[in-house]
Amino acid sequence: MPHEPALVTNDAVVLGLLSLILGLVFYTERSKHPFWQRFYRYVPGLLLCYFLPSLLNTFNIVDPEQSKLYFVSSRFLLPACLVLLTLSVDLPAIGRLGYKAITMFLTGTVGIVLGGPLALLIVGWISPETIGGQGPDAIWRGMTTIAGSWIGGGANQAAMKEVFDVGDALFSQMVAVDVLCASVWMAVLLFLAGRAKEIDARMGADTSAIDDLRRRVERFHAEHGRLLTLPDLIFILAVGFGATGAAHAVAGAVAPWIESNAPGLARLSLTSSFFWIVVTATTIGLILSFTPAKKLEGAGASRVGSAMLYVLVASIGMGMDVSAVFSNPGLFLIGGIWISFHALLLIVMARVLRAPLFYLAVGSQANVGGAASAPVVASAFHPSLAPTGVLLAVLGYALGTYAAWICGLLMQGIAS
Repeated sequence: MPHEPALVTNDAVVLGLLSLILGLVFYTERSKHPFWQRFYRYVPGLLLCYFLPSLLNTFNIVDPEQSKLYFVSSRFLLPACLVLLTLSVDLPAIGRLGYKAITMFLTGTVGIVLGGPLALLIVGWISPETIGGQGPDAIWRGMTTIAGSWIGGGANQAAMKEVFDVGDALFSQMVAVDVLCASVWMAVLLFLAGRAKEIDARMGADTSAIDDLRRRVERFHAEHGRLLTLPDLIFILAVGFGATGAAHAVAGAVAPWIESNAPGLARLSLTSSFFWIVVTATTIGLILSFTPAKKLEGAGASRVGSAMLYVLVASIGMGMDVSAVFSNPGLFLIGGIWISFHALLLIVMARVLRAPLFYLAVGSQANVGGAASAPVVASAFHPSLAPTGVLLAVLGYALGTYAAWICGLLMQGIAS
């Protein structure tokens, strides 16, 4: 049956709908009405900014595949957002977050590498016909693309498609599994972020380093905070979009050069333009944090960056189709088991290390979500923590192809 065209196809109208949803969430979240106060005590506003746009896709009001909003927000707003959130970063304080952050990230990677073969084994035992297929249509081949996406990102996913010769029809199904399972898990993390204090207290986690970073940010605001003026706003936008332009210029020169002269580096995602956009924007932000530009934070640079981030959140959410789980439940069962094992391993390691929920959430999302959504989850804890998510996500790009390749070999061994 052919896919019915979406009700709204004009991106200007789609942007208007997303903006209204964001406005509605922010308005109700600050309402004094008892119902909304009780509601937001249990449901984080950020989660709604992510979930409500998914209903536009689920009910075919918009078609995210035809819309350019995610591309625009991820390529233009995300780099500007990274710069504005990073220019006030306190690198020594982030360094004091310690080894636990890296350990949790690597635990998340191991959970994906081992979780794929485990999910294939379990579902193959329960329903052998689900994992059937030969050649390019073999399910294990398609799962390698999910591993690439969940450890690194889109470039790693594309690399696995080529390395393991995944058929186009199967690849499209795996993209649906990837998006839905990753989206549901991100929603869970955002939900838990609203209860971080209680969870950390119950686990006996040491949050002193995170609390110190928050205090430093609050002290900076107290010392340099001022009302946002029009010149300040223009300066903030100049820095954000100027750095975005520079990031695109660097990516447009470096990625093709590497692809032509050192194609083997594609295994590290170094031929991906998006990788270089993220790395360059983050680097510019870090450099600016040692210059007078850091004082723009006093005028609200991170708040402007956060506004851009919320548009990105809504555009990410718009890509999630809740009804997709019913199209091929067997594949989604595989994805569900896979992401559950990843989560379980992180929970166990967090208990062993007494690591804060923040480390678990960002360590996971830096793998599963990458640079586009890791700062979203990090900022749910505090805007000052967003750069940590970006830095870990960049590490995921470097590990993605290698770890996904190992995962693919393990799954091939199980399927054969």
